[in-house]
Amino acid sequence: MAEPTYAFPPGGHPDQSSDPLGRAIFTDAYALIPADVQRDIVTSLLPGWQGARAWILARPLSGFAETFAQYAVELAPSGGSAAPEPDDAAQAGIFVARGGAELTIGEETHVLRPGSYAFIPAGTRWSIYNTGTDSCGFHWIRKRFRAAHGVARPVPRVVHESEVEKVVMPDCDGRWATQRFADPADLRHDFHVNIVTFEREGRIPFAETHVMEHGLYVLEGTARYLLNRDWVDVGPGDFMWLRAFCPQACVATGEGPFRYLLYKDVNRHVPLGGELG
Repeated sequence: MAEPTYAFPPGGHPDQSSDPLGRAIFTDAYALIPADVQRDIVTSLLPGWQGARAWILARPLSGFAETFAQYAVELAPSGGSAAPEPDDAAQAGIFVARGGAELTIGEETHVLRPGSYAFIPAGTRWSIYNTGTDSCGFHWIRKRFRAAHGVARPVPRVVHESEVEKVVMPDCDGRWATQRFADPADLRHDFHVNIVTFEREGRIPFAETHVMEHGLYVLEGTARYLLNRDWVDVGPGDFMWLRAFCPQACVATGEGPFRYLLYKDVNRHVPLGGELG
């Protein structure tokens, strides 16, 4: 069985024959940032990083999605950071899409490869470097941790997606499954990162409408995706950014599986004023 492949921003720059009227959409309920606009010109260099650039795909916006930021980070050989996170309150979810890296959390070093996922709690010392000869690309989700009274803080975890069970959703003939990098019943975690897979013609059979915000990065395959009132065609490398209560559904359209990396905020009471954190 072939190893899964994972999409990542293409970079580069289109030539003058390209049509500037693309597929990007920004509304008050969702944004679609397609792969073909994730180019060199929109990357950022990050303080404290060397040999690195980042596509910043989501950031907290007042009145939109407020809980998280999502980056796609590319490391050149030997690139990385010994102090990657400037916010002591921020926790991280990292998913490697291509190449490899060494991630050190505290005193423990882990070798990451495509499909590796790492959760790093807030306030934890960590570093990451590309020790290979090819570029490394990883998705980085940042969220400020919200403690809960009487609940312990979460601990680091590093795992490969091949080690995470696919949990099939009910009444779907095996066409819709989710790999959860954190146990949904573990209240220590205030956000989840999952891989969601739809086999051919699999679907979300209702318009999900809920309080959780989402970042969805399409790892492979194609689908028609309902975003608020719009059906859009999505494929590898497309990023969907949803505010709370934006209706969503999808129907897989390709011959192979449709898979995406999913962020959502969970397991906390709704603040009744002040910072959402």
